[in-house]
Amino acid sequence: MFYISLEAMELRHLRYFVAVADELHFGRAAELLGISQPPLSQQIQALEQEVGARLFDRTNRRVSLTEAGRLFLDEARLVLAQADKAADVARRAQRGELGELQVGFTVSAPFVSTVPRSIFAFRQRFPSVHLALQEMSSREQTEALVEGRLQVGLIRPITLPEGVVAVELFSEPLVAVMRSDHPLAQGSEDGLMLKDLAEEPFVYFPRTYGTGLYNQLISLAQRAGFSPNIVQEARETTIIIGLVAAGLGVSILPATYQRMRIEGVVYRTLLDNDATSAVWLIHRKHERSPLAKAFIKLLISDAEFHAGTSGQK
Repeated sequence: MFYISLEAMELRHLRYFVAVADELHFGRAAELLGISQPPLSQQIQALEQEVGARLFDRTNRRVSLTEAGRLFLDEARLVLAQADKAADVARRAQRGELGELQVGFTVSAPFVSTVPRSIFAFRQRFPSVHLALQEMSSREQTEALVEGRLQVGLIRPITLPEGVVAVELFSEPLVAVMRSDHPLAQGSEDGLMLKDLAEEPFVYFPRTYGTGLYNQLISLAQRAGFSPNIVQEARETTIIIGLVAAGLGVSILPATYQRMRIEGVVYRTLLDNDATSAVWLIHRKHERSPLAKAFIKLLISDAEFHAGTSGQK
């Protein structure tokens, strides 16, 4: 069995050899390769010298493979196939069709129809790409982007560090979350003002958690003339809603969470101006990864398409 070293020979030598081996005729092989016959014969001779074995038996009437040539042909085909595969891998990676993409998302992202729909579409279009999805707070995602541990993030708005840019995918109303037997739940089906909750205990994320929703609640409450009394903190949204159901207080969350039907809990739209929450797609300003660019383009296109068809902001 031959083991081919490419240090002293080029892939073109192997391609010339395979062409002659397939045709068993130097003239036809030269025509297929787009070169003249004399240079082809010279290249085959140089290859034989490099290999140290005669690969063809030549007569005036026929060309045939030697036993060494027959064995060498199998190895040459393997090398050329591997070279073609390597080139194809490089081209597909350049087009963003191969590799691994690190994507961060906030806990609410899977509840937003745009996000799972776009992830599904990306996986259908690029089945060979591994999406490494990581649930992280908005602040954790910005830090991971700066440090190179993420390529794309899906967050609620916060102040971004230098070098990280955001595209708003969509915005949605904020809703008050309360027990169904809460006095404010009756007659407020069309919504209520945040000031109506001024005397209520709140269940919310810790300030240190790094979600943009915390700062937004504080800002909206200040404009409504009060400071929210947060009596219980939780990092998980499902726990927050569960604690509301247990009667520990009320909460304010994006309308996306209305999809979580928990017995004894109702949702009421906030009627205050700017009582909305956006979802941002974030990435490094000078992101070069074809994978990341393809994913970003798909999410933005999907969000724009569905915003146009539904009238959603």
